[in-house]
Parts: sequence; C-alpha cells; structure tokens
Amino acid sequence: MDKEIMMTWMEEGNLHIPQLLLSKYKKIGLNETELVLILQVHSFLEKGKDFPTPEELANRMTIPDSICASILGKLLQHKFISIEEGYAENNIRYEKYSLRPLWEKLIEELIYDKKQDELEKNLIQETNLYTTFEMEFGRPLSPLECETLAMWLDQDQHNPEIIKAALKESVLSGKINFRYIDRILFEWKKNGIKTIEQANKHGKKFREQRKSTNVASKSTNTVPFYNWLEQ
Repeated sequence: MDKEIMMTWMEEGNLHIPQLLLSKYKKIGLNETELVLILQVHSFLEKGKDFPTPEELANRMTIPDSICASILGKLLQHKFISIEEGYAENNIRYEKYSLRPLWEKLIEELIYDKKQDELEKNLIQETNLYTTFEMEFGRPLSPLECETLAMWLDQDQHNPEIIKAALKESVLSGKINFRYIDRILFEWKKNGIKTIEQANKHGKKFREQRKSTNVASKSTNTVPFYNWLEQ
C-alpha cells in the first residue's frame, strides 16, 4: 500500500516554482493568498487544464468561490495574469490563462534591482575615486578639479577604475597633474583602451619606449671625452 501511494505521488509530478517569484512576490504587489492562487493556476496549466474555474481553484484553497473569483478579477485587472484565445484542431475557439504578464513583471523587477545595484556600486566607486585623488595629491581637490573629475565620469564616460589607472600612470611618470591625466585618458580612448589590463599594458609599453628614447637622446648629445695626455 505504501508503495502504491508513493507511485501515485511520483506520477502526480512536481510543480516547479521559480525562486524569483518566491523572493519578489511582495515587491511586485502580491500577497500570500494571491500568490497561492497564481500557483494553483500554474499547477492546472502544468497539468494541461488551461482555464480552471473559480470553483476548481477554490476547492484547493481555504477561500470560497466568490473570493476566488474576486481575486482572479483583481489579478487580471492588475496584469498579473491574462486570458488568451486559442483554437482547437476542429477550429473551436477556447480561452486559457497565461502567466506571461507575471513573468514579465518579475523580469522588470530583476532588471530594476540590477540597475539599482549598479548605481550604488558606481556611487561607491566615484566616492573612492575622489578620495584616491586627494590622497595622491596630498590635499583636497579644488572645485575646478572636482568638475574635471565629474566631466571624465559623466561626459567622457570613463570608468572610475580607468581614471584611477590614469592617475597611477601619472604618478609613475612623475607628472601628477590633471592636464597630464586628461592626456592619458584621451590617448587611451583614442586607442580603444577600456580595461585595466589594456591600460597597464599600454602604460608599460609607453614607459619603455620613452626610456629607450631618453637613452638614445643622451647617447646622441654626449660629446666624447678626448684625453690629450695619452698622445
């Protein structure tokens, strides 16, 4: 008997509930009763029952038919579910519930959360950016320098980490000033440099070329010393 019960349970299958729905249902405007009703609709759809009646849904819940019908109307009105039309093989029109509006709301909520996380991350990076500059310059930034930093971020769309890399490059070159950093950023943008790895590679190459140029320049400008005493 126990085995038969287990087999029946297995044959009934499992209802797969998106974790996003469980974690976000409150944020998108659903309460617990509405959530369970949607899950019941989902269960019927999974079983091939496209348009369960309020009575059929209420039989699985602790609410009467009238309340179930009222909640269904609210879910339709607020676009959590929709009713679509279809045609059977014999060209008979039928109606069915669709949860597509619900999935769209969840996706929109996910996109919104992602944008909020990015905004918060960017705000922290920008705050750290100003602090880093003040530490390297050893003083508070002037209003004009703050405006330049804001321009690099907002107008030129430079990533905060790339700006930090340009600051580091100016420190290594011994030219810690905004004009020189602006030239570095302009050069990187012109060469399509967008990542820290690309910036570091380009900076190393530039310093090596400049070092080679300086050595060659010194060799060219040096006048050989002639020791007259050896003649």
